Amino acid sequence: MSEIMPALVNYGHEPFSVELRDMPIPQIGERDVLLRVGAVSVCGSDLHQWRGSNSWPVNYPCILGHEFAGTVAKAGSGVACFKEGDRVVSETAAVIDESSPLSRCGMYNLDPARRGFGYGVDGAMTQYVRVPERCLHRIPENVTFDKAALTEPCCVAYNAVCVNGRIRPGDNVLVLGPGPIGLLCALMAKLSGAGRVIVAGLPSDRFRLTVARELGADITLEGGVADYVAHLGDGLGVDVAIDAAGVSATLQVALQTVRPNGQIIKVGWGPQPIQFSLDPLVQKNATISGSFSHNWPIWERVISMIVSGQIKLDPIISRVAKLPQWLDCFEKMERGEYVKAVLTP
Repeated sequence: MSEIMPALVNYGHEPFSVELRDMPIPQIGERDVLLRVGAVSVCGSDLHQWRGSNSWPVNYPCILGHEFAGTVAKAGSGVACFKEGDRVVSETAAVIDESSPLSRCGMYNLDPARRGFGYGVDGAMTQYVRVPERCLHRIPENVTFDKAALTEPCCVAYNAVCVNGRIRPGDNVLVLGPGPIGLLCALMAKLSGAGRVIVAGLPSDRFRLTVARELGADITLEGGVADYVAHLGDGLGVDVAIDAAGVSATLQVALQTVRPNGQIIKVGWGPQPIQFSLDPLVQKNATISGSFSHNWPIWERVISMIVSGQIKLDPIISRVAKLPQWLDCFEKMERGEYVKAVLTP
């Protein structure tokens, strides 16, 4: 094994501070594995770090990539459940305080000490990555690495819709933002029994809205959301509105369109301050639920759903490319030409 490897490194906060560099193969501890990366999916957060528009701290320089799967190349002496050759997918919570109250009750995704791959520690847009054993889940032979790499965004959507959401069969559900997380939230809403799933975006989202229909969305909109919802059913609004875009404007649309006693699930990030009143939230007696990340039982359920075919990922994966083609993949995802690009080292 060579001592160096090519890696996609985010080396500063300035826009476009990302490049391929030779990096040392990581050393592992007793409770870690050295994972040979089979595939790593490109996330919107990778694009934000590439653009320098991220609102979270990054431990520069840092190898990008937190949605990944691969094969155990080496196991530390204290690793009990995995061995060389095992096919696995990894969670994202690379660093946690295992003694914290949140970690002890299984909510380590909310531990303030949590640091993730790709911004807190080196990620997987490379050949090898160091992974704590506690992050690993087995995947069967019939799940390809490119699909397994999408387990993480599926878990984000599952947590938002199926854990933090309260969708009931027959509900009208509005998803604002047809990015990968929004599309997967629409899929989870449909699997939860929603009667009508509406996915809204912009004219530039036309391709992604086509994918939304492939995943089971009943209606797709390129604007005019409030007017459409005003003429839906009894005219009081949707039961659940999911803000998967994160900008102030989409949260305002969610407040306008959710029905009294309804729910808004906010899963999209956006650092901008809101420029409108929250009085409609009070008047409607509605609730806003934030949703962040995922934990072990969610991963086990989602892997089972991928294996069974409940979660169909073919429409989501627009391209599988080699690591040197990363820039073309980043640019086309940013322009909405791809839903998800997956890189292989």
